[in-house]
Amino acid sequence: MDLKLIILYFILGGAIVSAVTYLGSMGKGITAAFIAMFPVVTVLTFSLIYLEKGAEPTISYAQGLVILTPAWLLYLAVVIFTMPKIGLAGSLMLGVPAYMAFSLLIMKLMNAI
Repeated sequence: MDLKLIILYFILGGAIVSAVTYLGSMGKGITAAFIAMFPVVTVLTFSLIYLEKGAEPTISYAQGLVILTPAWLLYLAVVIFTMPKIGLAGSLMLGVPAYMAFSLLIMKLMNAI
């Protein structure tokens, strides 16, 4: 892969994360979430995968997003419900492993790993 493309991906990702962080820290959680979840990230990712390797890997990636959505929702639920009780660090220490475990279970059931 071309180093220029890697740098471009890094800059694009950093710009999105920066915008989301800025808006979230200003108390604009819904706007920040809108930007974080806006299809621009998947549009860019789909486009870049497609340009690099074509339709088949792009479709595979999209299917992976759908298949792993329940694990992402579990992660969000754990963070939402535990953060008020145990704080950010604790909720992330529970949410991320929950996401990973459920994702691995899903992938194993799908014979993807």
